[in-house]
Amino acid sequence: MKRSEKEQIIAEVKEKIEQAKSMYFADFTGITVEQVTELRREFRKSNVDYRVVKNTLVRKALENVAGYDKILDKLVGHTGIAFGYDDPVAPAKIIKKFREKHETLKVKVCVLEKQVFDGSQLDQIAKLPSRLEMIAGILGSIQAPISGVVGAVGAVMRDLVNVIDAIEKKKAA
Repeated sequence: MKRSEKEQIIAEVKEKIEQAKSMYFADFTGITVEQVTELRREFRKSNVDYRVVKNTLVRKALENVAGYDKILDKLVGHTGIAFGYDDPVAPAKIIKKFREKHETLKVKVCVLEKQVFDGSQLDQIAKLPSRLEMIAGILGSIQAPISGVVGAVGAVMRDLVNVIDAIEKKKAA
């Protein structure tokens, strides 16, 4: 590989690192081509990039971005990187689901919003709610008091109508 090609790969990886909300570094030793294809397909559905890059090139890209010193010593052996852009938890859920079928994938390091976690914490990360689930929960929390107010106003109106109806019946009798 020529020096210019290496520099281009380093620049691409650096850009992905800066844009990603999460990164998952995994050892893909022992995984078949069909399994990797299946994993990539699942990643694409969730707007997750999966790249296999030489450790030396990833190391140089990480050195150009501050805050990732803890990852450098984990870059040993075959390394594939999943970059999550929209939802930082989505790649963890995909990897966890994939690992249930194929136990050969080992996660080295997880990075969420520039916080570095050991790969053994993948299961806890995968249990976190996704971005859409969090938004739905927040909207539900906001909507609950409003629907309570609407119900209370409706009950007051219904009671008022019942009182007026009762007064009308009394006068008619």
